[in-house]
Amino acid sequence: MLVDTLLIPPHESAEIPEVSIVIPALNEEITISEFVEWCKEGLRNAGICGEILIIDSSADRTTELALAGGARVLKTPKRGLGRAYQDALPHIRGRYILMGDADCTYDFRELKPFVESFRRGNQYIMGSRFRGHIEPGSMPALHRYFGTPVTTQILNIIYGSKFTDIHCGMRGIERDSFVRMRLRSNSWEYASEMVLKSVQMRLKTDEVPVRFLKDKEGRESHHKRSGWLSPWKAGWINLRAMLVNGAEFFALRPGGILFVLGLCLTVPVTLGPIAVGPIHFSLFWMLFGMSLTIVGLQIFYMGCLARLLHDYTGAARRYWRNFFSYDRSMVVSGLLLALGILLLFPLCYVYWQLGLRLPAAIGRVHHMAIMGLLCMILAFMNFVFTLLFQAVAATIPDEEASH
Repeated sequence: MLVDTLLIPPHESAEIPEVSIVIPALNEEITISEFVEWCKEGLRNAGICGEILIIDSSADRTTELALAGGARVLKTPKRGLGRAYQDALPHIRGRYILMGDADCTYDFRELKPFVESFRRGNQYIMGSRFRGHIEPGSMPALHRYFGTPVTTQILNIIYGSKFTDIHCGMRGIERDSFVRMRLRSNSWEYASEMVLKSVQMRLKTDEVPVRFLKDKEGRESHHKRSGWLSPWKAGWINLRAMLVNGAEFFALRPGGILFVLGLCLTVPVTLGPIAVGPIHFSLFWMLFGMSLTIVGLQIFYMGCLARLLHDYTGAARRYWRNFFSYDRSMVVSGLLLALGILLLFPLCYVYWQLGLRLPAAIGRVHHMAIMGLLCMILAFMNFVFTLLFQAVAATIPDEEASH
């Protein structure tokens, strides 16, 4: 148990809950009593035994009112939404977790679709306001028509997913999957981190319609409390989470394409200039292709490392460790080095014959030398990357990669 948290149980609570409704709260005394009643009604309608756990960082009567309604309360310092869920994890007893907000903007009386989806075997369930109902005045136009659709589409493109509302606060996840997810975000970006990790972990996912309601009279949303910049900051840090955790999208395939394109410009000119229609491929095209090859391979290598670091199933580690097998990679590096020396030798010989001077006219030996240098550079890059890759792969515990 964390030393700066305090769990306060109600007088009566479910002994073995199947569902835990886990809700961060900050100064929600206006809505908390009604919200707890909504949760209890939702559990009854779904016919499931559950508990309500409020992670409270309030300075008002939120804790008192939540306890009076029958919820368990975990008192924590104010450290952000993502950190609240991390703090709550040791105290969550249910097999399934339902998340949301304590402001009565999500209708927790309608829990049944989430329960039914869990019982169909789904491990991660996103609510979707766009597939459900958005009460007029509940969502600012900037969020509804720009912020949420754009960031949702970016995540879908990067991760190959098909979500419609990645910022919906009402969502569900199996407790075991949540533990393996190893949530790291402390702030608003936890929402995107959960979605993208559900894809990386290859969880069985589902999306259910939810009702999104206006703030209760007298209550001001957290974004409004924090100032007009708050939504932009939330969007920015969510975008950062998507890009950082999806680095392989920008490296693996683009790097491979650059590498192949570079080889296509370099290899055919190894024995001298060639012409394809009106285009004359000379030594300068070869140098350009050499640059693309080196840059592309380096980016590809970084993508491989990113894929390894974001591997939650073990499949990527097994595939890439076999692909970059130590024995095979050392042989490939040795062959490339030998080929590079062989191609570079003619120019070195001419250089020696001319009294340590290069020939004035560019000829075949120059083209062969460029290809030789490229082979030697690739040999060194592959050698070093293989050592680094094997070292990084060895640091990933087997129990993490085995799920």
